[in-house]
Amino acid sequence: MKTKIQTGKIISIRGSVVDIGFEDYLPSINTLLHTGKDKNISIEVLAQLDANRVRGIALKPTQGLTRGMLVETEGKQLAVPIGKSIMGRMFDVFGNVIDHQGKLTDVKWKNIHQAPPSLADRSTKSEVFLTGIKVIDVLIPLERGGKTGLFGGAGVGKTVLLTEMIHNMVGHNKGVSMFCGIGERCREGHELYQDMQTAGVLENMVMLFGQMNEPPGARFRVGHAALTMAEYFRDEEHRDVLLLIDNIFRFIQAGMEVSGLMGQMPSRLGYQPTLGTELSQLEERIANTKSGAITSIQAVYVPADDLTDPAAVHTFSHLSASIVLSRKKASEGMYPAIDLLESNSKMATPGIIGKRHYELAQAIRKTLAHYEELKDIIAMLGLEQLSNEDHRIVNRARRLERFLTQPFFTTTKFSGIDGKEVSLEEALDGCERILADEFKDIPESAFYMIGRVEEALMKGKKESDHEVVSEKK
Repeated sequence: MKTKIQTGKIISIRGSVVDIGFEDYLPSINTLLHTGKDKNISIEVLAQLDANRVRGIALKPTQGLTRGMLVETEGKQLAVPIGKSIMGRMFDVFGNVIDHQGKLTDVKWKNIHQAPPSLADRSTKSEVFLTGIKVIDVLIPLERGGKTGLFGGAGVGKTVLLTEMIHNMVGHNKGVSMFCGIGERCREGHELYQDMQTAGVLENMVMLFGQMNEPPGARFRVGHAALTMAEYFRDEEHRDVLLLIDNIFRFIQAGMEVSGLMGQMPSRLGYQPTLGTELSQLEERIANTKSGAITSIQAVYVPADDLTDPAAVHTFSHLSASIVLSRKKASEGMYPAIDLLESNSKMATPGIIGKRHYELAQAIRKTLAHYEELKDIIAMLGLEQLSNEDHRIVNRARRLERFLTQPFFTTTKFSGIDGKEVSLEEALDGCERILADEFKDIPESAFYMIGRVEEALMKGKKESDHEVVSEKK
């Protein structure tokens, strides 16, 4: 049965905000309207002004629109394609492919506005999501079906960390990775696409972008569109999905722009009065259900490094783990450059990760915190002035710091070091043995960029053999 097309006329245009009049039909909120010369400009209804007028936000630039122009609608909402054939493809917010790889076949279309799973459908079990990255699995365990915030500036390794997680997820868990770029630079999207292709993980990925130069209405809906695709894999294919969002702050920013354009009175610091609701509508759809889980890792930009900013505060309330990337660590070559004392996870409790893991994580944090306090004394007076106990703590901490670095598969072509994936048991075993001073005679450099702790023994032996040969010469 063919859908009846309803028509209306443009009453006013103010930037991206368009008022449209309908005589005998009033479209509901979130309905998609089409106008322009070739009906190529899409407008989403955000408010009903009276019995005959609606106010919408344009999802494309409004150049060429005039008052009195005809507007058509089939009463449908913005929809994206779902199905097996979307794997390995790149989309925009309208569900159009933007990777020049030909048209899609065998797909269904689904509305991007969906309700979060009900409490009855959610899994009540707290499970750890293993990444194969030592420092994260040991000290900042992620939650399966949870949300992790990745805080960091430019050039400290956010994208590399995300790429490695995609590689490990695809390689072992038969999972799907979904990358959602909200307000991304065109260059970043292009580079990521090329990197994924080179790393050989593109066929198990879906990428969706709302670029920085697009109108706020389009950027505001990218997250919902990506979640709709992710929900298909979770609910219909019963697969685990790793959803990477870069950057969640830009979603809030797009909402702020839309709110301002719609004439709403801003709340504190210029944010939209509906900030909490809008963020919740997006975040609550990321969940662990009986059929599968959507685990999300979200890059979070903190305005002016102020963690009391409303955008940061509202985002924090949804996260189950926070990973803070440090420029100081990156400058020392300690990759992944995670600040181990600033980062934390709600999963790090004895009831979830077990007594042994919890006590070991606490011992590592205590050792690293003590070393941090001793750094000023070492800088002023030197290592020789420390007590024997402090000396041992420094030796353990420096070996732990280096052991918690890791060569990544996705950086092999740059570093020349083969990537390593380490199981949780191997990582815990290594940390436990370092804390027990089992390797105190092995040089700390042997622990840098290795996988399992046994590799340090081989590396240390090679270094000592090399030194003996050099002395003989």
